[in-house]
This record gives sequence, C-alpha cells and structure tokens, in this order.
Amino acid sequence: MHIELIALVFAVIFIAELPDKSLFASLVLGSRFPGWYVWLGAASAFLVHVVIAVTAGKLLTLLPHRLLESIVALLFLAGASLLFFGRHGIEEEAPHHGSSVGNGPHNFWKIYATSFGVVFLGEWGDITQIATANYAARYHDPWSVGIGAVLALWTVTGLAITVGTKALTLVPPKILQRVTATILLIFAVLSAFSAIR
Repeated sequence: MHIELIALVFAVIFIAELPDKSLFASLVLGSRFPGWYVWLGAASAFLVHVVIAVTAGKLLTLLPHRLLESIVALLFLAGASLLFFGRHGIEEEAPHHGSSVGNGPHNFWKIYATSFGVVFLGEWGDITQIATANYAARYHDPWSVGIGAVLALWTVTGLAITVGTKALTLVPPKILQRVTATILLIFAVLSAFSAIR
C-alpha cells in the first residue's frame, strides 16, 4: 500500500462527494433518525460500491496498456464533462432539516436498511464510483485506492450527518464540483498522453 496514493484518492473522492446527492440523502436521514444508524447503513453501501469499482478497475488492467490508458482517459474525460455540464441537483434548494419522525424508539435494522438502500441505489454510475475504478486501473494498487475511497466516503457521510448544511455554507457546492471536474480533466490528459506514448 502507498500512503501517497491513499491520500490522493481520499482528496479527490472527498471533494467529489461533497456536492453529491448521497450527501444530501445522508443529511436528511441523519436529521430524522439516530445518526449512528444512518452512518452505518450509508457506510456499508459505500463499502460495497468501492469493492465493485475497484474490481471493475482491476478487470480493466487485463487490457493492453495503450487500450487501457485510452479507456481510462475517456472515462476521466466523461467524468469531468459530467461535472462541468451535467445537472446534479446542486442547482436545487438544499433539503430542510425536519423534526424527528415518530415518538417511539427507532428500529435499527429499518433505518440501516433505508440508509443502505438509498445510498446503494443512488451511487450507481456516480462520479466517485467511476473515479475509483479509474484510479484502480491506472495505479494497479486496488488496496490503496479502495482504502482512500472508502475513508473519503465515510468521512463525507459522517460530516453530512454531524455538521449538516453548515459544512456546505463554507464552500459553495458549485465550486467543489468545478474543482473535482478540473482534477479529473487533468487525469484524462495524463492518461491520454500515456496512451500516445
């Protein structure tokens, strides 16, 4: 494992996930139910998605180097384009905190399953999943990539639940989106250069 790669993946995935729909879903669920239950459900879903993404990236490494770098460059470019030009719900109003639902004790498994399901379904084809697969393919180090991605996703979820909307007032989500897109664009150029070489 490489600490530098873990830190790189952590930073990119962390920034990319901040303006994401899963953050808002965790924020809303965390405002209505015990945060620990919500975090466990969301964290489990993210772990499954990272394993899938790293596995997909590992399978990509079986391709010839030039073809692999070309595919990685295209995927990074697609991710950057999606962030630059796609709609992600950032333009819409941020969710409001609601009052606590129900007066009785909360059912752990029901909240866990709801949190897991919302995040698991919402993350398919998400930019963080694509970026994780690309990093796994590019660096041939699935453990470092996986650890960096999981820690970033877990941290963002924890922040969403504990800090909530206040975290998003520090830096506008649109700026985070642009920074992530620029980073992905740089990696697309580097991968394309590697494919041409």
